Amino acid sequence: MALSLTFDDARPSQVDNGIPILDSYGVKATFYVTPGRIDERLSGWKSAVENGHEIGNHTLNHPCSGNFPWARHKSLEGMRLRDIAREIEGADEAIESLLGVTPETFAYPCGQTFVGRGAGLQSYIPLIHTLYLAGRGWMSEGPNDPVFCDPANLFAVELDGKDFDEVLQIISGASESGSWLILAGHEIGNPGSQTTWESTLEQICKYAGDPENGIWIAPVNTIIKYISENVHRPHRK
Repeated sequence: MALSLTFDDARPSQVDNGIPILDSYGVKATFYVTPGRIDERLSGWKSAVENGHEIGNHTLNHPCSGNFPWARHKSLEGMRLRDIAREIEGADEAIESLLGVTPETFAYPCGQTFVGRGAGLQSYIPLIHTLYLAGRGWMSEGPNDPVFCDPANLFAVELDGKDFDEVLQIISGASESGSWLILAGHEIGNPGSQTTWESTLEQICKYAGDPENGIWIAPVNTIIKYISENVHRPHRK
């Protein structure tokens, strides 16, 4: 199986608590950043890039459905494709300016892939398909079949709030089917809201690092490049 660890929003705890754990085990992860928060730990993010972690695009202002009151002023329902394109392009430009890297993959804020509403609703998955190697979802129910999956609409399972035994069950299921499991978290620290536990992260790194467990752990861009180059996909009839 393949395994990718991903974290959203460029939260300071990722630099303070998570990256030291990852680096101690030689594990490379993917961080989907909103550029406005990079300055809070700019030197730490630059070090993460130097150490081989992937930096992906998570938009400029994290627009989500206006059903979340905090997102009402930047709701996807009130946007058009050109608006979300500006969000994405602006984030790419800011990331390149701050960290000197060009994002190769994208994570949909709140896992939501639409703009507009009703008869005017449109998916922006096709836009992500044209701009990036992959687009990662959120709160999915399982891993990705490397032969069948849509790179622009990848499944990702929540990592936050789980102890290692819970995560191990998910990993074991992916291993049995030879799948690509993407885990997605936010804060990294002690148990709390939207937090990946440090103890869980460390145990994942240990488990994945044991060759007997047969896990290839790598960033999203690394694995999607391998799939694109080596895995035969069925042609659409």
